[in-house]
Amino acid sequence: MDSNQLASLTSAQKEEIMQTVQAQVALANMQELLSKVTDKCFKKCITSPGSSLGSSDQKCISLCMDRYMDCFNLTSRVYTQRLQRERGRM
Repeated sequence: MDSNQLASLTSAQKEEIMQTVQAQVALANMQELLSKVTDKCFKKCITSPGSSLGSSDQKCISLCMDRYMDCFNLTSRVYTQRLQRERGRM
C-alpha cells in the first residue's frame, strides 16, 4: 500500500489495519516464544534423549516452561503499560 492509498483510508479502516498488524505481531511473538522454549528447555533438561521422558526430565521441562512463561508474561505486561503511557502523551 502506497502513501496515497494510506492517506485515503478512513480512520476505521486504519484502525482495522492496525489491529490486523498487531494480531500478526502477537502470533509471531508466540511462535518465537514456543520455539525458544522448546529449544532452551530441551537443551537444558534432556541430557540423553530416548523413547520416553523420565519423571525428572518431565519436572525439569515443566519448571523451565513455567519460568519462560512467567518471564514472557511479565515482559509483555510491562511493555504494554509502557506503550499505553506513551500513547497517553501523544
